Amino acid sequence: MSIAERFKAPTPKFWKKIQKIGLTLGAIGGILVAAPITLPAAIVTAAGYMVVAGGVTATLSQLTVIDNETNN
Repeated sequence: MSIAERFKAPTPKFWKKIQKIGLTLGAIGGILVAAPITLPAAIVTAAGYMVVAGGVTATLSQLTVIDNETNN
């Protein structure tokens, strides 16, 4: 199964929830990174990690599909 086919295939219900969590995590991190006020360096660094972790989680969740083929 190619990556393009995986993106088009339906995602299982559990992984849709994980995908939403990842998107939310990335959005919160993006808001903190782009905040118009000065934040401590530790918070900005953690927010950067949140953006990366959220993006990776959302992408990998999208690629998870139910495989109807049985491997014998």
